[in-house]
Amino acid sequence: MTPAGILETVLYARDLSAIEEFYRRVLGLEPFAKAEGRQVFYKVGEQTLLIFNPLLTTKPPADDAKLPVPPHGADGEGHVCFRASADEIDKWRAHVEQQGVAIEADFEWPDGGRSIYFRDPAGNCLEFAEPRIWGLK
Repeated sequence: MTPAGILETVLYARDLSAIEEFYRRVLGLEPFAKAEGRQVFYKVGEQTLLIFNPLLTTKPPADDAKLPVPPHGADGEGHVCFRASADEIDKWRAHVEQQGVAIEADFEWPDGGRSIYFRDPAGNCLEFAEPRIWGLK
């Protein structure tokens, strides 16, 4: 058996207010669920981007918790790549820069396809890339 796809991607950030403002302003994403100071969740196409505060998610759930999700968390910068066409990447670069966010890298991959990289307020590395960098359409 093999997985059918990736359902969710997780990043970690301690200042979720700054994260929510950034993802709304720069990426146009609105949370569909959140718990103040603990988590903020976004739908991105057919997938879900979850951003947790690791100070809270590394603690075991209470004995009476409705959802006994095991503790998890990470320290340091994570990474997520958003799918975009070549034309969309040009537009995203202009938009991200217009929002005052620095582009750290913009390059063509040796086998084709372009990526741009920038950071969110928690230092997570965000990327827009053409799917063909991974041989996808």
